[in-house]
Amino acid sequence: MMQYSKRMVVIHWLTLALLVVAWLLGDALNDARHDGNATLAGYIAHALVGDAVLVLTLLRLYFRRKDGTPKPLGTTTMDKVATGVHHSLYSVLVLLPITGVVTIVSSDVGRALLAGDASLLPKKFTGVFAHNVHEVLVSVLIALVAVHVLGAIKHHFILKDGLLSRMSLRRKD
Repeated sequence: MMQYSKRMVVIHWLTLALLVVAWLLGDALNDARHDGNATLAGYIAHALVGDAVLVLTLLRLYFRRKDGTPKPLGTTTMDKVATGVHHSLYSVLVLLPITGVVTIVSSDVGRALLAGDASLLPKKFTGVFAHNVHEVLVSVLIALVAVHVLGAIKHHFILKDGLLSRMSLRRKD
């Protein structure tokens, strides 16, 4: 069974780690915003991690084309669902950072960052469509990741087909 290239494997796991960091930062930022304790540094950190996710996702898409990918194990309905989940994950990983940037530029966050004044940060994002989309995409991402992980667990523990080894840094001889 062909494996993904080492660089695609590294990008996969690094993206996962950064997504966890972005989610934790975003959750903390949301709580701080509601409490009136949000900081410019919190927004900057969250945005930088989100931008790093976007860069890694674009690199991964580039390397998918350049390095190729392992062939699907089959052509069943579940294999087609898996392909759809992967394409959806890539789409959400591109759209999330974009909606985050649009949220910043279309809300008082952008004004606060430009002024360097945390007192201008909003407590609510009333009427900021991009923020609403951003929050929905976070929920969609969580659902897609759950399906992705459940599929990996099924392959590893039920089908025992070695599929997970394709995303490992250990190389088969």
